[in-house]
Amino acid sequence: MAIYIIQGNYTLDGVRGMLAKPSDREAAVRPLIESGGGKLLSYYTTTGAFDFHITIQTDDTEGLMAALIVASASGGVSNMQTVQAFDQKTFLAAQTRAGEVANSGFKSANQ
Repeated sequence: MAIYIIQGNYTLDGVRGMLAKPSDREAAVRPLIESGGGKLLSYYTTTGAFDFHITIQTDDTEGLMAALIVASASGGVSNMQTVQAFDQKTFLAAQTRAGEVANSGFKSANQ
């Protein structure tokens, strides 16, 4: 299964909602992720450029995108950025395959 990391920010409306009615954001997000076919692995509130960091596992990219659209449409979050993460076994295999491609006589556009 693929792993995705999502980071984003709370909007002013989102923060106002948390002030008015504090809530467990992980518990609130979990059903949305699951409805898109994913599994929520972690949810962290963070400092710095982003307010939250979420890790999701799914093979349903369309479902993940649907859940992210719904989250964005809620008005409570903004600036969401999603990247796919790869474990070291996959990255090692990619390195090995890259060596095979390079050794097969492939010439880059710069050569």
